[in-house]
Amino acid sequence: GGDTEDNPKLDEKPGVGRFMRRSLPVHSSRGAAADPSNRFERMTVSLSPEEAGEEPCRRRTEYLRDPARTVLTQNRSPDVGFDWSLNPYRGCEHGCVYCYARPSHEYLGFSPGLDFESRILVKEDAPALLRDAIRRPGWNPVPLAMSGITDPYQPVERRLGITRACLEILEKCGHPVALITKNRSVTRDVDLLASLARREAAAVTISITTLDRDLQRAMEPRTSSPGRRLEAVEVLARAGVPVGVNVAPVIPGLTEEEIPAILSASAAAGATSAGYVLLRLPHAVSDLFADWLSRCLPGRKGKILNRIRASRAGRMNDPRFGTRMRGEGIFAEQIGRLFEVECRRSGLDRERPSLSTSAFRRPQRPRGTAAAMQGDLFDSVIEEV
Repeated sequence: GGDTEDNPKLDEKPGVGRFMRRSLPVHSSRGAAADPSNRFERMTVSLSPEEAGEEPCRRRTEYLRDPARTVLTQNRSPDVGFDWSLNPYRGCEHGCVYCYARPSHEYLGFSPGLDFESRILVKEDAPALLRDAIRRPGWNPVPLAMSGITDPYQPVERRLGITRACLEILEKCGHPVALITKNRSVTRDVDLLASLARREAAAVTISITTLDRDLQRAMEPRTSSPGRRLEAVEVLARAGVPVGVNVAPVIPGLTEEEIPAILSASAAAGATSAGYVLLRLPHAVSDLFADWLSRCLPGRKGKILNRIRASRAGRMNDPRFGTRMRGEGIFAEQIGRLFEVECRRSGLDRERPSLSTSAFRRPQRPRGTAAAMQGDLFDSVIEEV
């Protein structure tokens, strides 16, 4: 299961849980309700839940070994604020129904629906691959983003500790890293992050979509509650780790009304900066989100979809660089102005901290024969952790 603990004290904070309750159905442990066809497959078999012998909300999560030979991915998108990312997992059990990364699962032969949140590929060798990559003489120690297409603190990380093993390596050699997550579990690694932060080599961003607990449980079923995320901001800030908040995604017609309260609560918790991203629905995510609205918010479905189209040049998704993160049109402009004003009011209109590479020291190769070095690399990482 996910990190879905209630925290009544935190949820009683100003602005948390005080929005209009939205007649949502009983909490499901999954965001998607089906597996849409993989757009790369020529043949598909469609089974009803009864024929498949399972209820979507009760599908068990499978963890599959990922035989990746590299762990660092270069980003070439001009509107994303990082050049290199590290993804310890592929797929994400958090199950956010709107997740832009769902179509990435299709490259693996899976569906962007239930498969994305229930068939998780685990990169057991990520720490060894990371160490091998950054020890190479040609590696330029630019800040790494964790992650790009998954959450590094999804529920299984509590047991496997792959993200922590990677952070151990980065902390030991002073390599800069920027984390983004929706899970309070990031506070487990506050010791490593604080050590890096003292060298100006770490920053964390907590994504907060809504302060409405019921809406969060329906839309982001295995993420931490809004109160738990604010608690993470507090813990990190007290430890001296630069922490910002992403109001992401802002869903036109549904969550833009919460921008002032989210920013106010985040500033009170210790955040020092903020950003936002307008909802984008690439490929099959568009139908998955529309289906979720039909199930959970049928009375508001038309308004929400019309607002999205009005902000996306008449479509459900606009992939053009320069507009895909912010949208365009009157509703997108109103959201942008509201965010700007409330950032100033909350004191969150500062630039996000730049990460320094000055503390980086390239890892040394382990002693021993070449065969021993290759065979024992991952074991040596585990021992150090």
